[in-house]
Amino acid sequence: MPRAGLNPAIVVDEAARLADEIGFDRLTLAALAARFRVAVPSLYKHLDGLGALRRGVAVLAVRELGAALDAALADTEPDDASSRIAALARAYRVYALAHPGRYAATIRAASPVDPEHRTASDAVLAIVLGVLEARGLTGDEGIDAARTLRAALHGFVALEAAGGFGLPRDVDRSFGRLVRTLDAGLTAEPAAGRPDLPAPVSPAPRR
Repeated sequence: MPRAGLNPAIVVDEAARLADEIGFDRLTLAALAARFRVAVPSLYKHLDGLGALRRGVAVLAVRELGAALDAALADTEPDDASSRIAALARAYRVYALAHPGRYAATIRAASPVDPEHRTASDAVLAIVLGVLEARGLTGDEGIDAARTLRAALHGFVALEAAGGFGLPRDVDRSFGRLVRTLDAGLTAEPAAGRPDLPAPVSPAPRR
């Protein structure tokens, strides 16, 4: 019989806490079983292996991140794009630093054949695209801008979490500069004014 008090939701919640403590990449069934003081086979009564456990943490984390972003935007004006970009960026950073293991679980794109994970990810994307739409960034431009925003914020928080900022300058000020730079750059471009992308470089023929 499964251990009294355990169920899939409790197992995933505890796995998320453990991931924050030891790192998502170090999350194993053995480590989680030790946490619950049960044998590893006992966990299989609640989930189908390590892949299912990590997927569960990822879904939980993406939902939490979406809720954090949504809450941060609640106090902003819908047409104030600058304030909304800043609020979004701050909430993203706060969540990533407060929950490093869970945040790591959000990085990989959801599988197209996992509707629960896909729905959670699409909800976060909808929040971000809604913010960018105020800047006239929709369709393919909106996706490009969302990727730009995510890449910049992820790079900053990853470096910050790893102790990568060693210069004697307040990190909050540097983050503010990043957000202002993003805010200034995230604007729609007139179609006629967009430079053509360079052609791919072909490898030189062998001689």
